[in-house]
Amino acid sequence: MAGLQAIKPSKRPRIGLYSVGLRAYWDQFPGLRERLMAYGQFIENRMSQWGDVFNYGLVDTEGEGRKAGEWLNEQNVDLVFCHTATYSTSSTVLPVHQINKAPVVFLNLQPTERINYEQTTTGEWLAHCGACPVPEFANSFNRAGISFRVVNGLLGLDYTPEISLTNEKTNERKEALRAWREIEQWVRAAGVPRTLQHSRFGFLGNTYSGMLDMYSDFTMIQAQTGVHIEVLEMCDLDRLLRDVTEQEVKAKLEEVNRMFQISGDSPSDPIARRPTDEQLEWSCKVAAAQEKLVREYDLDALTYYYHGAPGGQYEKLQAGFIVGHSLLTSRGIPCSGEGDLKTAIAMKICDILGTGGSFSEIVVVDYVDETILLGHDGPFHIAISEGQPILRGMGLYHGKQGTGVSVEAKVRTGAVTTLNITQTGDGRLKLISSEGESTNGPIMRIGNTQTPVKFRSHPDDYMTAWFAEAPTHHCAMSIGHNAALFEKVGELLQVKHVTL
Repeated sequence: MAGLQAIKPSKRPRIGLYSVGLRAYWDQFPGLRERLMAYGQFIENRMSQWGDVFNYGLVDTEGEGRKAGEWLNEQNVDLVFCHTATYSTSSTVLPVHQINKAPVVFLNLQPTERINYEQTTTGEWLAHCGACPVPEFANSFNRAGISFRVVNGLLGLDYTPEISLTNEKTNERKEALRAWREIEQWVRAAGVPRTLQHSRFGFLGNTYSGMLDMYSDFTMIQAQTGVHIEVLEMCDLDRLLRDVTEQEVKAKLEEVNRMFQISGDSPSDPIARRPTDEQLEWSCKVAAAQEKLVREYDLDALTYYYHGAPGGQYEKLQAGFIVGHSLLTSRGIPCSGEGDLKTAIAMKICDILGTGGSFSEIVVVDYVDETILLGHDGPFHIAISEGQPILRGMGLYHGKQGTGVSVEAKVRTGAVTTLNITQTGDGRLKLISSEGESTNGPIMRIGNTQTPVKFRSHPDDYMTAWFAEAPTHHCAMSIGHNAALFEKVGELLQVKHVTL
């Protein structure tokens, strides 16, 4: 959607890469070393579209492995790919990862779908035997207590090198497409821990009283994610509100008119009316102050809730929150309501990965369509909206105090994945992913976000499975089928992940 430039772009992951071989081969088989290094350069070039890649080159002795480990430490990499280009002893590879502690993925990417059996030489075979050392690596890593992952498949070249005796143009084969989809997921996932470790989450106000699933220890959150929690007061926002100029309000009003459709009265709900000019102006003034708060405190996300004393200034201030927090969410500053910090992190993970992440909970089940309506009374991720979101003036906020403007919208039709972050009884975070399809089914006209989602099982079966995982009752809704991506994020964060 036009005009949604991120206020604070996510950090690109720093990716380490090296290829392995056996030094004795180079004099025995002229051209083999250069051929394997060219494969490594191809991998580097492809990975570079998703992260900053630091390619050490060829590691072919135990001493070179130690040098590579030190070099990767200097590059401060988040994840290391070991390209098993040909056979190499495990003593060459293990020192790399005893020195560098970043997670490691072995790339077993064969250059050809089939060798030329009639003409293949030993040197030719060695260019295609990358799977040969992987069991040896796996055994030595297991005994050394070092975790590893493996991507198997085809290299995916779009040409055949002159030195080759067989076809190496495999970029359209399913084995290459699958391997590179997994590599892309690993690289993108590596950007999540890096960004979270440099993130400041604002906590404005408090958590909705009595919602016990949402209470979490700030120290625990930082210990497990790296996120710093900046505790904010309503008077911080009120101070900035007093500095908002008429020009800034006008600019926000123009932004709102670009992003939203201004509703008439709801045909069904008497508390959902056309927003008044006063309500819109107030929401825009508050939105301008909210952006000032984000910039002054250098925030990467925000969770908020404040009920305010009846008739008080802060009650009026919080009544204007939804529009501005929706605008911030769409610009890379996810905002979660009711003081739900864990769901703010889930939304931020989705945002870092470029998949959206809109604040949601179960609204109602449609047993005719076999869908579950997911949404909330705000905020909403405008960038993943089906059409233009609608603004409605609310005579009251259900379960809360005050009146104001709310967002009515649905996430675009197609593949979606919900990401829930919960906390277990032993104080550990846990990710729960659910893939489904956003349908074009009807929604209510009550000023809330609502998306009908058809999961892979009947709503009752799905809810039984979800509730059994003891989730936080909110979740982030992302576009696309992202469970495999979220699973890799969980692994890199060392947080348990469950896919329903």
